[in-house]
Amino acid sequence: MKIIEYLKNIKMTPRQIIFFGVSIVLAIVAFILVNNLTQCWTLTKLPGIAPAKCGATTTGDDFTLNEQGTPIANLPPTPALVPVESLPPAWDGASRINILFIGMDARDLEVNNGPPRSDSMILFTIDPITKTAGMLSIPRDLWVNIPGFGYSRINTAYPSGEGSNLPGGGPGLAMKTVSQLLGVPVDYYIQVDFNVFITMVDELINIGGCIEVYPTERMVLDPIGPGTDKVVLTTGGYRELCSGWRVLAYARHRKTSGGDADRARRQQEVVLALQKIIFSPENFPAFIQKSTTLYKRLNTGIKTNLTFEDALELAVLGKDISPQSIKTGVIDPQQGMAIFDNTILGGEEASVLKPIMDQIRILRDEIFTTTGPTSPLAQGDAPTLMREEEARVRIVDGTFTGLEQRAGALFQQYGMTVTELGPASEAYSQTVIIVYGPKLYTIKWLQATFGIADRQIRFSPDPNQTVDIEIRLGSDIAPAIP
Repeated sequence: MKIIEYLKNIKMTPRQIIFFGVSIVLAIVAFILVNNLTQCWTLTKLPGIAPAKCGATTTGDDFTLNEQGTPIANLPPTPALVPVESLPPAWDGASRINILFIGMDARDLEVNNGPPRSDSMILFTIDPITKTAGMLSIPRDLWVNIPGFGYSRINTAYPSGEGSNLPGGGPGLAMKTVSQLLGVPVDYYIQVDFNVFITMVDELINIGGCIEVYPTERMVLDPIGPGTDKVVLTTGGYRELCSGWRVLAYARHRKTSGGDADRARRQQEVVLALQKIIFSPENFPAFIQKSTTLYKRLNTGIKTNLTFEDALELAVLGKDISPQSIKTGVIDPQQGMAIFDNTILGGEEASVLKPIMDQIRILRDEIFTTTGPTSPLAQGDAPTLMREEEARVRIVDGTFTGLEQRAGALFQQYGMTVTELGPASEAYSQTVIIVYGPKLYTIKWLQATFGIADRQIRFSPDPNQTVDIEIRLGSDIAPAIP
């Protein structure tokens, strides 16, 4: 409350306080101040991100591959505009909140023709009750099911949503894709222009001094574009980075043994260093005083669906989150969370990362729960894993024959926790599974036992639901229910 009173005393406008609140969030998350910008900067001054007007041209039947081998989705003709989705429900200040940070690919931005791809994403979570936080990095080449567009690399979700004028645009489809992948709700997004990163880091360095990093391999830092302004970092201890472009170059560096996974860890390392500067007692008041000036310079480069009230509450909450309580993780193929594979995109072979969901769920639970892994460790048969997961299940009858009663009794015999029964709102010829919460072993059991196909499963994360899974029975499953 003292912080809120302080903000009122310095007579900041609501838009300026929104900027300040978002800036605080940026300082404690793993992506917005770093990964959004790490691929994109040049030494010339660039305007803010304009998603509908920048990117790579798309040609061909399904996808076009750029010279790096990353597919760019060929988007269908722009449909008639639909009403923009309303803002998400107001945050109650007590529930866990998840925020997606989206980074744009530098090459798409430079081409300036079409919606840009996201180069990578990080999902950030805050628990106001325990005052803990976490961040999970998602690689750009991960092979996922993009709602409405089918399987592709996750970095095509943003341009598909943006170019098709879907409700919520690119951020909206990216949020849905990540939510479906991880089985957790995604409440908000934040997007930041690369110049915001450079300017803000320079200001923070002026306030709190150089940023310390701990390189694990020898690195030669160099900004995008020509120039001789290179910096060599050696191993063996902490090293200081004393300018925004050097911090950017450190975070975007790819040429280490771990590739993109190493880069993601460096981005998280930089964000934690920024958090340390902002929230130190001697620096925090100075940062507040600077926020008005920073707002005037940087406001066009920040995009978010956070409301004023939510941003302000997060700003206050961020001050109480210690670096030790922030859990970090990367979906890393070297740790068995994904495997490299080849597929055909645009008529050519392309390398992708296919997720190992059992391992990703373990990492997800370590970051997004307060008690560590809560899902089974993928050991045992499908019925055992389903029972241990203890998903709350609602069964509704789309055949209007009383099938839900028989199905409920059968599922309970298997050990399923059936909590609600009733008729469906409409008739179903094919069974549909709605997933509201991260209880994916129950889905796996239903697929193995009743032959439920992937297309029959719909992910709709909703923490306000009274169940984790809803089974809408269709006539196709009736023969299997005695």
